[in-house]
Amino acid sequence: MAKRCILILGGARSGKSRYAQELAEQSGDGVMFVATAEPLDDEMKSRIENHKRVRPATWQTLEAPENVGVRLNESLSNQGTVIIDCITLLASNILGRCKNSIDAENAVVQEVNALIDSMKKSNATFIIVSNEIGLGIVPENDLARQYRDVLGRVNQILAKFATDVYFMIAGIPVQIKCTATL
Repeated sequence: MAKRCILILGGARSGKSRYAQELAEQSGDGVMFVATAEPLDDEMKSRIENHKRVRPATWQTLEAPENVGVRLNESLSNQGTVIIDCITLLASNILGRCKNSIDAENAVVQEVNALIDSMKKSNATFIIVSNEIGLGIVPENDLARQYRDVLGRVNQILAKFATDVYFMIAGIPVQIKCTATL
């Protein structure tokens, strides 16, 4: 069973990734960074390169735009801390590959459940980053509403499993759940 599972939620540019990296650096353990982004356009390629530059060179990187749980089972060895950045992009990757909304929601939920199963088999501390996108106006199109809904659902699943949950506001972590005993 994972030592701890820390879920970091927040809006875009709220400091989620930075805080996840700070927590990992403080652990003093070997770190695996699981990147779910796909470089599908120039803007995303630039974001990925910026993220790579700010990570310590000693960290192992696993690029996994989907099947994260399976890929972790294959790749984890003695890392003490695993960052998964981010569930938001993982959900987007899966939604983009599905033909209908029911299949898409089920596929994203299955992906997150497989990730949780993988975490249960590990002794590592997991730090998971995800956006909170349900605080704004109701999206005007079906796909955007579906994305908001499925991300809200998987964030709930992860928050229930997590030992600690933080909500980032303007770079400030606000702890909203703490059940870890160290």
